[in-house]
Amino acid sequence: MRLENKTAMIVGAGQSPGETVGNGRAVALLFAREGAEVACVDRSLDAAEETAALVREEGGKAIALAADITHEDQIAKAVKDAEASLGRIDILHNNVGLSIAGGDSEIDAFTEAAFDNVFAINLRGMVMTCKHVLPGMRARKSGAIVNISSMAVLDMYPYVAYKASKAGVVAFTEQLAYQNAPHNIRANVILPGLMDTPMAVDTRAREWSRPREEVAAERNAKVMLGGKMGTGWDVAYAALFLASDESKFVTGVTLPVDGGASVKRG
Repeated sequence: MRLENKTAMIVGAGQSPGETVGNGRAVALLFAREGAEVACVDRSLDAAEETAALVREEGGKAIALAADITHEDQIAKAVKDAEASLGRIDILHNNVGLSIAGGDSEIDAFTEAAFDNVFAINLRGMVMTCKHVLPGMRARKSGAIVNISSMAVLDMYPYVAYKASKAGVVAFTEQLAYQNAPHNIRANVILPGLMDTPMAVDTRAREWSRPREEVAAERNAKVMLGGKMGTGWDVAYAALFLASDESKFVTGVTLPVDGGASVKRG
């Protein structure tokens, strides 16, 4: 198993209501299948526990923790509780993200409150989570951090705060990589493209009052590779590589998981 004797903290391991599996839940399940003990962290303890229960049903080891990452004290407590339960945190996977459900919009309808809300969740919360996990990793001279950004960074994405905050995730991950390489800590970032996840599809269907099938069909039609969106499992397998020792000489990398969107020109 690729993560045998490893521990992992997955932030954003729950998911919003929907028909498919979200990135965070898929990562928690896959990491556990590959031998890791996992701490499933989410703003909703019930959502975190749902994921942890699925892990345990498959014979894995998992705990559930609640933390609103817009509050540093809650992040600090979750990290402390995860370290107390797991013994240490070898892998940190940051999956939390928010867009239209947080009030994001195009520039002409944009508000200060929406900007602050999306940035607090997408970027500041990730920075603070890393802040509290890094001391343990540095003390052990070992660790892997996998952050989730978005292809919105490179694509013609209309919503202001999401695009800007996810670009910040890429810059922050690069900074993590070069500042922590002397401590043997790696940091990499994934750019998911069009994904068939509850946040990406079901949330849009609810916000736009449209059938899920219609929203999914429109998104599928934009995908170059096979004409179908990726899934949470596609992100999870990329994260598994970056979290495992197979990528021990890989840090500071921005990895698109996008069905070819990043090479589509013209």
